[in-house]
Amino acid sequence: MSSSVFLPDEPETGATPAAVHPPLPTGATTTVDAEPRNRIDRFFEITQRGSTFGREIRGGIVTFVTMAYIVILNPLILGGVDDVTGDALQAAQIGAATGLTAGVMTILFGLIARLPFALAAGLGINSFLAVSVVGQVTWPEAMGLVVINGVLIVLFGATGIRTAIFNAVPAPLKAAITVGIGLFIAFIGFVDSGFVNRTPGGPPVQLGDGGSITSVPTLIFLLGLLIIGVLVARKVPGGILIGIVAATVVAIIAQAFLKLGPSFEDPNGWHMTIPEIPASFMTIPDFGLIGQFDLFGSFSRIGALAATMLVFTLVFSNFFDAMGTMTGLAKNAGLAYKDGTFPRLRSAFVVEGLGAVAGGATSTSSNTVFVDSASGIGEGARTGLASVVVGVLFLLSMFFTPLTLVVPIEVGSAALVVVGAMMMAQIKEIKFTNFAVALPAFLTIVTMPLTYSIANGIGVGFIAWTLVNTLSGRARKVHWLMWVVAVGFALYFVRGPIEGLLAG
Repeated sequence: MSSSVFLPDEPETGATPAAVHPPLPTGATTTVDAEPRNRIDRFFEITQRGSTFGREIRGGIVTFVTMAYIVILNPLILGGVDDVTGDALQAAQIGAATGLTAGVMTILFGLIARLPFALAAGLGINSFLAVSVVGQVTWPEAMGLVVINGVLIVLFGATGIRTAIFNAVPAPLKAAITVGIGLFIAFIGFVDSGFVNRTPGGPPVQLGDGGSITSVPTLIFLLGLLIIGVLVARKVPGGILIGIVAATVVAIIAQAFLKLGPSFEDPNGWHMTIPEIPASFMTIPDFGLIGQFDLFGSFSRIGALAATMLVFTLVFSNFFDAMGTMTGLAKNAGLAYKDGTFPRLRSAFVVEGLGAVAGGATSTSSNTVFVDSASGIGEGARTGLASVVVGVLFLLSMFFTPLTLVVPIEVGSAALVVVGAMMMAQIKEIKFTNFAVALPAFLTIVTMPLTYSIANGIGVGFIAWTLVNTLSGRARKVHWLMWVVAVGFALYFVRGPIEGLLAG
């Protein structure tokens, strides 16, 4: 195994990847003993990982199509929100910077970590900035905090602290994280498609509207789910991509006849993008937000303790959300070793931290590994070449923003649900007959979708594993780093009252 561009590989654990590719919908066979065909093949280890150039390109396209919504959604979340001085970010500038940052960081990740993971502005952190941070500081000051968060994560990754914490996590918890992420992305798909909705009162969620499917977009989600599911079950090469294209064509035809609007105007409308052929295909990106951050301004504005608490929240969310996502994706791709680690672990952690720095520097929020990468992995992606494809498409999206609006989120949601089902296979690694294992694993799995956060699920699992095993006489099974992280998560979960005390 060749070394990465900047960082040496971590010492091998003596294990080999658990599987070259667990359920591959492409119908391919493993060819790990074959010789690399050329330098690109050797660099990305395409043949070694049982993949092909075609599969990597398809996987990259599917990942991009599944997560292209971030170019539209990130400006909606960050744009138009006034900060403490009344200033707001411009949506057009956010969109251009979102595509640029995601493209550059995903290409960098593909070339250095050589894993099929894509990076973009993290939804949890951008929402946190818009809702909780800019009411206290300016947008440049908020982005300065994101940069500091990224620098800390890079240091944790480069010094091996992040790797040490990763290695301290028991194997059943790592499997539970994968399963929990599978349920989480499936739940995201159900919610974004309108298949699951809030209720005006009573239970927190319901099927469709009033317990019934009432909208055409949700029916198209179900059609897409059926098409992709059947194609994957029949092991049709490119099944996920074919299903996405087919369902999008149906959506465009339906929209041409029905003229549906957005869901905030019409409850039976589209949840994000309206599938119409755009009047124009190109736009000129505006990069005016690049470099518009104030590294330490928030410390003077709200005080060192309050600013430090905001950084603490950003680091915990960014650190463990990404770690959990990469764990699940590596397992799903069959690239994880028996102890749950994966190739170029430290390089992946460092580049992901650089994504946070870049996101703050471009005012797009922390860029992190997207769980939506699982869709491309489900299509067969196994190497960093797929990430390079995703990155190039993100860069192109800056100029072809109208085309990213063609695929409705309902169609992308169908792919997420299928991939979520694939990731459930890891549940067999958890010994549920041992309740000291079962309870922490169960809490990890269910907390992710129920709180809409990967980091929350990891935190609850860490705390439960540490306490249950220690108090039931299995203290030797608990690594001391688990205690450190569990205490940190306990503080993270009660950060609201702590911030209130600091503010008082």
